[in-house]
Amino acid sequence: MNVKGADNGDMEVTLDDIIMTTICILLKENQRLGRVDYALSSGGAIVVSHSEPFIIGKVRLWFRKISLTTVYKDSKKMLKPSFKESSQCFPLKGNSGFVQIRLRTTIIPEAITLEHKAVGYERSNAPKNCRVYGWHQGHDADIGVETGKMFLLAEFSYDLEKSNAQTFNVLDSVGSGLVDTVRLDFKSNHGSPSHTCIYRSQVHGHEPTSVSMLATQS
Repeated sequence: MNVKGADNGDMEVTLDDIIMTTICILLKENQRLGRVDYALSSGGAIVVSHSEPFIIGKVRLWFRKISLTTVYKDSKKMLKPSFKESSQCFPLKGNSGFVQIRLRTTIIPEAITLEHKAVGYERSNAPKNCRVYGWHQGHDADIGVETGKMFLLAEFSYDLEKSNAQTFNVLDSVGSGLVDTVRLDFKSNHGSPSHTCIYRSQVHGHEPTSVSMLATQS
């Protein structure tokens, strides 16, 4: 594939070049936050459920006719770098809603990062008051812990006056609880009555050792 260089001349770009560029972007993202993202789609995380998406036109009518358990294709946008582009978000109908995410593996959660687009765009659709819940649903067959018990990980407000990516530590009460599924609930946004945009949601933590797993079970 040919692209234009800085001098407007053609440059040959291979698939390997694209892959390496993508890897560099992801590495820089992790270095910026200093934490691993277990909700990254390229690592295996997926959206498994969500409230009604904000869709305009015929696609909206189609989505309403199919099963309520169907996951809308744009939901994966919130699990990968958005590069702050206005179209690279997952829009949900109204000023409240939820998204449920299956993490790439079981972890002991430490923090949640929520990201919205930069200043200069309409930001009334940014989520405001949020709660994040977590539980272990048992996707890892080799981890024998109790499944299905949901608990509150974090409660916070996204502040438009602060940085685009805002990180919130989990509650002390969480301790060493194991989770492989999280649910982001936003109870309000910054003013938009029609929809709320989720640009990116990240879940940070560390994978449990056998010692920490035994401590959790006891």
